[in-house]
Amino acid sequence: MKDFAGKILFITGGASGAGFGQAKVFSEAGCKVVIADIRQDHLDEAMAYFRDKKAEVHAIKLDITDRKAYAAAADEVEEVFGSSPQMLFNTAGVNTFGPAEASTFEDFDWVIGVDLGGVINGMVTFVPRMIKAAKGGYIATTSSMSGFMAASGCTPYSVAKAGVNSLMECYYQALKPYGIGVSCLCPGGINSNIAEATFTRPKHLANTGYRVNKKTIEFEGKANAQGMDPVELAHILKKGIENEQLFIIPAPDPEKMLRFSLERVINYATPEGMKKQEELMKKRMEEMRKRMGGKNPFEGAAEAGWGKAREDLTWVKEHRGPF
Repeated sequence: MKDFAGKILFITGGASGAGFGQAKVFSEAGCKVVIADIRQDHLDEAMAYFRDKKAEVHAIKLDITDRKAYAAAADEVEEVFGSSPQMLFNTAGVNTFGPAEASTFEDFDWVIGVDLGGVINGMVTFVPRMIKAAKGGYIATTSSMSGFMAASGCTPYSVAKAGVNSLMECYYQALKPYGIGVSCLCPGGINSNIAEATFTRPKHLANTGYRVNKKTIEFEGKANAQGMDPVELAHILKKGIENEQLFIIPAPDPEKMLRFSLERVINYATPEGMKKQEELMKKRMEEMRKRMGGKNPFEGAAEAGWGKAREDLTWVKEHRGPF
């Protein structure tokens, strides 16, 4: 897809972070944008920005795990713009960090419910409407490099993103005959407020095995501030959509990064490969330290308690593998 003018675009998580960056870039490209977000304060701030720009943007407060609310949001889009969207960006996401062995049912239900379940809800809600409209279109979902590289310090997130990658590839195959393109954006860190996701965590899913408090949230926020600018990321997404790429990897050498990730699966399949992978991991960590001038990317994490188990889970060891 190369022509965005007049296209109706629905973006989840569109009022902040990566979603807000997408809303800015694609609004400027001529799209009529719907930003859906769970936080009203973010929607209000985003709409103030778009009113100043005199952009054609509509806001909907939406919990993407609520299927009835999602259907109602889809109906609202048709009422406001006279058609179902030609474009869907599944961008909303949450994350929380801690040892895999400390994870609760609620940690999995919350993160997977939003990051994978919310994407499924978007696809099942909008794909039939897009097909019936017979106007073609495009769907892009923001996943993560974590979908290719399992990390035990954010297990529910890694599991969800791996599922998203597979889900998007399935739809990529299925939607070609309908003229609907599919892309899966897999960034590393993004300068976003995802650290504040815990504020929207449902009360019935509040039980966590991880340490989550003011210090951990502040640390994660500072760490995320070092990530890619959302507008820059949105421009990369736009180019990937124009090229109709399935996987869009915003990295200097995406092929090298993916090759290392996929090679580990091969290595894990044999005893010899297991030993080889262990050495490769040590080498990679050393290279990473050299690139950063010997700095620790997680400096201050231990003091903040970030990535650790809840204090009363005394049976969990301190060592956190990749974290």
